[in-house]
Amino acid sequence: MFIKNNANYRNLVVGTDTKIPLCNGQKTTYINFDNAATTPPFESVIHSVTEFAPWYSSIHRGTGFKSQYSSEIYEKSRDVIRDFVKAGPNNQIIFVKNTSEAINKLSYRLYHKNKRDVILSTYMEHHSNDLPWRNKYNVHYIKVDDNGRLSMEDLEKKLRKYGKDLALVTVTGASNVTGYKNPVNDIAELVHKYDSKLMVDAAQLIGHSSIDMKPDGDSRHIDYLVFSAHKMYAPFGTGVLIGPEYDFKKGEPEYRGGGTINIVTHDLIRWAEPPHKEEAGTPNIMGVVALTEAINTLTSIGMDNLEAYESNLFEYALCNISKIPDIQLYCDNDLRDRVGIIPFNINGLPHQIVANALSAESGIAVRNGCFCSQPYVQKLMNISRNDIRKRIKNPSLSHPGMIRLSFGLYNNYDEIDVLLQKLYEISDNKERYLDARYQIPDTR
Repeated sequence: MFIKNNANYRNLVVGTDTKIPLCNGQKTTYINFDNAATTPPFESVIHSVTEFAPWYSSIHRGTGFKSQYSSEIYEKSRDVIRDFVKAGPNNQIIFVKNTSEAINKLSYRLYHKNKRDVILSTYMEHHSNDLPWRNKYNVHYIKVDDNGRLSMEDLEKKLRKYGKDLALVTVTGASNVTGYKNPVNDIAELVHKYDSKLMVDAAQLIGHSSIDMKPDGDSRHIDYLVFSAHKMYAPFGTGVLIGPEYDFKKGEPEYRGGGTINIVTHDLIRWAEPPHKEEAGTPNIMGVVALTEAINTLTSIGMDNLEAYESNLFEYALCNISKIPDIQLYCDNDLRDRVGIIPFNINGLPHQIVANALSAESGIAVRNGCFCSQPYVQKLMNISRNDIRKRIKNPSLSHPGMIRLSFGLYNNYDEIDVLLQKLYEISDNKERYLDARYQIPDTR
């Protein structure tokens, strides 16, 4: 049974009724199925930023009332985040620009902290949870099965193999390609059994499912967590890195400047205490205000309620898309442990053509390509290494890829019905779409 009414959720989000031009000169209400890339802001987030703006000032060390007030808002937000993901009191909440910066920062902070030099990543990672480790460690990858799901058997096999050389295991909480959720607390328990630590990239999980880092002494505790506010309805340039204080207590930050020091001369430095020494420059207080309000709104909805609605929406879409002729799905039909992402192609049509047609003719936004997860997409599409080598040698060759639908809490069944109708039309008229050319409509 599908829950057809989410009007209250839809009203929470900015821009759901925005009209955009089509290639035929008409206008239609924009349908956004590209939420895995970024989410629009909550109305409450815009209101909170506007409401705070008259009180905005530089934070830390200022004696003016606005400065003190801004500093208080900034510091108290760490507790809001801590409660949202159930982080322990000994964890530092460090503000960064986004998930990519958070992972790069952590890779720097852990580098040469000990003699362990192996990182275990997975076949399903975003480039941001792969590339930052490569120039510092020996990176090995946990396999996925034929459907693209993480192999827990291969994880344990590699934990046994690398043992004392293992510095960290780093996995995505949910894939940005298939939407598969990994059992992160189960993985944590297994990783700790082999005396290692776990980092979870929660960028695709944070806005769709509850997260429980668990207490520090718990065997299922997540050691490090990273995520971006723009994936959870607060697109104001803020991300978060959470980890144990002792990892940031000693050593030097990779960014140095204002706010990172306690005492400095021309030849001596005493660094500030964490988290401040990890937050160089003037902090993005507006982004932190936005993130805090997004968390408050998500909490008021209830993550279980949100997840139930999105799961129902996802099931409705997957069941109906799978019936369209010549649809090639790149995910399994198991509805469990998923966020609302569906990767597909229409056989006989390049992914770019389908994506352009959806946008130009129906105002439907999707993402196409490899979604910054090229090794995973290559695996799912059975693309050979020789094929990749050809494209490296000849950049003019088109890149293989797929189309990705990704849902947010404000999407509804009527929007999916519009999508389904258009996909049927495209599938039934391939020759016409192979020759179709579109120009971006003039909005002036």
